[in-house]
Amino acid sequence: MDLKNIADALVTACRTQGEAALLDAHYHPDAVSVEAADYSGSGRETRGVEGIRGKHAWWNDTFETHGGDVQGPFLHGDDRFAVIFSIECTEKASGERMDMTEVAVYTVADGKIVREEFFGTG
Repeated sequence: MDLKNIADALVTACRTQGEAALLDAHYHPDAVSVEAADYSGSGRETRGVEGIRGKHAWWNDTFETHGGDVQGPFLHGDDRFAVIFSIECTEKASGERMDMTEVAVYTVADGKIVREEFFGTG
């Protein structure tokens, strides 16, 4: 599968809450995910699809999402693409409502996402 198809699949999955199927179909089993900061207390870097599933579970347990937007994909060469995420959410523990924006850069090799890096606004 080429870069554009993988990038389009990721954006569609994020817009339709299909991330679980996306991980199965388009992520390398040893993919690496790197956050801008250690938000969960588990470190900035997560290795492997199961670890990335755990990050998704942490997010769903920690935040209630009210809406958002996914912009892109923005292709770069033949092995990378970026996506801009805007999210309206409430932290469940504190009740604090917030707007978040982040840029994600994905690296693809041999038809699978092998790395994702998230850049936040603060």
